Amino acid sequence: MLRRLIKGDNAFVPTTALRVAVRNDMDVAALLLTEQGRVRGDTDIVFHSAPVHSSGAVRLSDAEDGIVWLDIDLAGVEQAVTRVLIVASTEDGVLRDVPGLSVEVFGPDGTTVAGYEVTDAGGETAMVLAELYRRAGGWKFRAVGQGYLVGLVGLVGLVGLVGLVGLAVDHGVDVAEEAPAALPQAPVPIPTLAKIQSPPPLPDPPVADSPSSWTFGTVFAPRTITGRDNDVITAVDLPPGPVMVELAVKGEGHTALQPLDESNEEGDALVNSLEEDFRGRVLASVPGSGRLRLRLKARGSWKVRILPLAEARRLTDDRLKGRGPDILLHTGGTADVAFRYQGDSNFAVVIHRLAGHEDATTLPDPGGAVVNEIGGRRETVPLPEGPLLVHLIMADGPWHARLRNAQPHSGWQDVGGVAKLPEPRRARSWLRRDAR
Repeated sequence: MLRRLIKGDNAFVPTTALRVAVRNDMDVAALLLTEQGRVRGDTDIVFHSAPVHSSGAVRLSDAEDGIVWLDIDLAGVEQAVTRVLIVASTEDGVLRDVPGLSVEVFGPDGTTVAGYEVTDAGGETAMVLAELYRRAGGWKFRAVGQGYLVGLVGLVGLVGLVGLVGLAVDHGVDVAEEAPAALPQAPVPIPTLAKIQSPPPLPDPPVADSPSSWTFGTVFAPRTITGRDNDVITAVDLPPGPVMVELAVKGEGHTALQPLDESNEEGDALVNSLEEDFRGRVLASVPGSGRLRLRLKARGSWKVRILPLAEARRLTDDRLKGRGPDILLHTGGTADVAFRYQGDSNFAVVIHRLAGHEDATTLPDPGGAVVNEIGGRRETVPLPEGPLLVHLIMADGPWHARLRNAQPHSGWQDVGGVAKLPEPRRARSWLRRDAR
């Protein structure tokens, strides 16, 4: 199914051989990046003079009718590669002058699974159009639209090169020895590189001490349902097991959400709140039929999103802010999580320890609440080694959380040891455009 995205949006794509079309009459390259956001060397740049990656997983074809094709076999991408950037650049003019600048991803059957059309290009000469990146044991496509330009307008013949220099430097390519050779001999001031319109940060940045990607539970495309006032919500063709249900209500009064079994018997309340404009995430369980039914009591318009657990935000040492109930992920070693709650009602937290739990259709019993208090307060809770879910089951009010005293995961050495920042490498032939 086509997912037409806007800048900053992301969507899961199948982990298989995909075809990526870049329009219109652009020079195209793919950068294969590690977790540190850098190429490992020249071979991690696929472009016209090196159209096939050494792994064979990424291939570039010649342009046909203004379309450049990238064949990317996600199942064959090396484990050390966490992101594949799709880059476009122009030798003549700037990107605002390129009609129909877009990227589209096709599945093996020819169906479009994701697409992004650039509508706000300006004076850039090079752009990261999109990226494919690992998430929760699968892959996602993100519409990026991050452009690179020169600060001095009118350097004919240099604009494309300098745009690529800025992009390359940002991703670990050492171009210090290459750029001067391409500059004119006349005493023209060297232009200042400037990035424009940086995309939003990743919603779920990887944890540095995580031994592996999050793998618990099935990854699926989120479902969105909207309505108004009391209703019964039905979603079908979901993978059996735990999922996140995100509820946002615009209005006042009592909000309640309860699961319905296959006999339409109501289960324990997932949400029971008097909060105005309620918003929060809760856990629900999809039965073996793949049909999730929820009874909602609300006054006003509402929006429900059903999400895989992989979409939960990860705990890090950066402050994570929220309001209402939520589900957070922790995949690192032992740590303390510090909460600050600023609501007036109950604040309750439970932990689902997933390490060693092999049945992805159920969650382990959390036992008792690690926090169960009323009113604003500060709490620090010791966490065991991940993976685990930190479930804020009651939190009618603003809160924030952050990790302290985080230790490396004991499994880290099993996957290659501590990551080392790769040395900058040169890719002169990619930047030397007049050598074509």
